[in-house]
Amino acid sequence: MLRNLSLVLILGFATWALWPRGEASDGVEGASQQSSASRPYTLRFAPGIYMPDRRPMDVGKPIEGLKHVAEEFERLYPDTRIEFTEAPVGQREYLVTQLAAEQAPEILNVNVEDVWQDVQKGWYIPLDRYLERPNPFIPKGEPGSVQWWDQFKYQAISRGKAAPDGKMYCLTYDMIETGVFYNKNIFRRLGLSVPTTWPEFVRAEEKIKAAGLIPFLVGSTSVADWGMDLVFDQFYGEILPGIDLAKDPVREEYMKGYLDWDELAFLNSKGFFTRRDPRYVEIFRFLKNWRKYFQKNMASEIFRLFVTQQGAMLWDASPMVYRLNGDPDMAFEWGVFYLPPIPRSTSRFADGHPMVVVGGAGTQFEITNSAINDTGDAATSVKLQRAIAFLQFLTVPKNTDLVVNEVLALLPNIVGVEPRPELMPFHEILQRNYTTTKWLYAFDLRFNEIFRRMLDLYLDDGIGEDEFMKWMESNVRTASETVVRRKGIDLSKFEPKWRELAPIRAGMRELPR
Repeated sequence: MLRNLSLVLILGFATWALWPRGEASDGVEGASQQSSASRPYTLRFAPGIYMPDRRPMDVGKPIEGLKHVAEEFERLYPDTRIEFTEAPVGQREYLVTQLAAEQAPEILNVNVEDVWQDVQKGWYIPLDRYLERPNPFIPKGEPGSVQWWDQFKYQAISRGKAAPDGKMYCLTYDMIETGVFYNKNIFRRLGLSVPTTWPEFVRAEEKIKAAGLIPFLVGSTSVADWGMDLVFDQFYGEILPGIDLAKDPVREEYMKGYLDWDELAFLNSKGFFTRRDPRYVEIFRFLKNWRKYFQKNMASEIFRLFVTQQGAMLWDASPMVYRLNGDPDMAFEWGVFYLPPIPRSTSRFADGHPMVVVGGAGTQFEITNSAINDTGDAATSVKLQRAIAFLQFLTVPKNTDLVVNEVLALLPNIVGVEPRPELMPFHEILQRNYTTTKWLYAFDLRFNEIFRRMLDLYLDDGIGEDEFMKWMESNVRTASETVVRRKGIDLSKFEPKWRELAPIRAGMRELPR
């Protein structure tokens, strides 16, 4: 949308701004000589954990790496100002209201699964055409000089973040993954070793509990999110060849067999994820049985329980390394392992395959519709070109090293930038396959709220299994109907593939009746 400037001025300035800046080797040297006092373009940037002048997680000194990168970019582009801002991107209400009003920061850090919910609304800018071209800040011969895509270290994960419409709205800047932080001192004292199977894991929890300690510290949201997804993958992995109805050539390399919301909705119409689906019921029985090893109050501050050695294991994500490393009360040696697989001896639906990745992409930058409000058209917007250039500048290896490795929390996703040694256990976990689906990103806020509230009640004996399963069945059905209606999905498109896979399902046991 044109705002306040005449079309003549806009087109004139756009011609100057979009004029090629030469080859990669000298692209940054062709910077504008325009006075720094004139900055018609402001890019509001919500960088998440890299917010300058903040102490991440209230630990350590205020960070400033990103500020220095932005200052360098502003010297290259005196017409542009980078303005850092906080944004509650985890709140759906914030995203909807700000994006609908074209008032969101031009660059946001949002989990791309939240973006997928809205791609049909034009709130986010597809990045494919830019990722397929050279990064002008990269010298010839270096990764990124032919195609920006080549700079990203975790290729499959990064490309796996393409939306269900096939377009890429996300720039994956770093990686995050969960792990089980464990107190090595307690493990040594109790004669425990890192468990390699679920029965070994349970025996360790039993021994820790018998010693008067909390075996496993975990937040209730983590159980609803990571716990649900991991156990779902363990119990449905064996039947995936009979129920995976859509193969996405772009995302398939990493998200092998991933079930999107439309597939979940179709499968629900066939009886999956209901009380007639024994695997679905078994997931929640499994989580309930595991619950007895968690801290009593699942809403408690689990970090302090771990640091004060009241709990022996803590399930959290890689940023916890930064917090543990900087906590002055740490008085023990700790390590990291991943949850072991569930064998058939523990559940008749498990096949013992390794637990999968539930993290992957960490900081995920998206460019919003605010970035084109100078002309209202991505093809002519100078502001958008500046936003793209800033992200390209941010991915220059030396800049990524300055920003990402300043905080001991996430793994750089840029070729040539190595992670801090303390984060290497998470690099090894990231080599695994990705999860089968992400339930808390599949539908909408209403689904998530009901799911989390009722799961908490069920795990804490506030509601019985029958009533809980009625809630879950109703919740999935309502969410499926809603997503089909809102997105105009025609589920009949899956019927041919469903019939094609019938012979495979015929050999599978205990499918929904």
